[in-house]
Amino acid sequence: MLFSTFLESVVKIKHLALLGEDSHAKMSPPYRLNLVNKINTASKTPRKAGVMALFYPKTDNQTYLVLILRKTYKGVHSAQVGFPGGKYEDEDYNDLQETAIRETEEEIGVSRTEFDVLKMISPIYIPPSNFMVHPFIGISTKPLIFSKQDEEVEAIIEVKLSDILSEINSVTATVPTSFNVEVEVPAFKLSNHIVWGATAMILGEIKDLLKQVL
Repeated sequence: MLFSTFLESVVKIKHLALLGEDSHAKMSPPYRLNLVNKINTASKTPRKAGVMALFYPKTDNQTYLVLILRKTYKGVHSAQVGFPGGKYEDEDYNDLQETAIRETEEEIGVSRTEFDVLKMISPIYIPPSNFMVHPFIGISTKPLIFSKQDEEVEAIIEVKLSDILSEINSVTATVPTSFNVEVEVPAFKLSNHIVWGATAMILGEIKDLLKQVL
């Protein structure tokens, strides 16, 4: 999609009602609801996090979204594709938008002066890590130069918006989980990566919102 077309349309999202679970459910792993119910029963207070869905143009004048491949480590999100972002810190002054911006600067080397935040979309709870994630849509009007944080980021993934919107890239994939079993899940196949779980659920809402304004 031409970036000029995207830029003209995306501002309309500001005035749309969020779609929340209606969108999330389409891309939700089959076991998620049981986990959420178990956590609710246990009354665990979730930790807070902020992530950034950052759109930008490249020299081909197409619209792109940046994702990251996380490092392999002993944790529930090891080697998964996600958005730049991370957990809330005291330095964020009770502002999860600040969390998302700070983590974007740290993880992919993009300064806050290079993009604007358009809107926060529906928060999503991640049962395995007990995080309530608050996603934000960010827009840069110029091509970006990335510098990954080597300690946490294995690779930076640039995805065409047209690939996200194309139904051919909505797939069912078999993936390993934090429970040491493989499950079939709804996913996106983007830039030769399988995007599933909370990242796919957030992408699903963005896709549904964009389809209302494009």
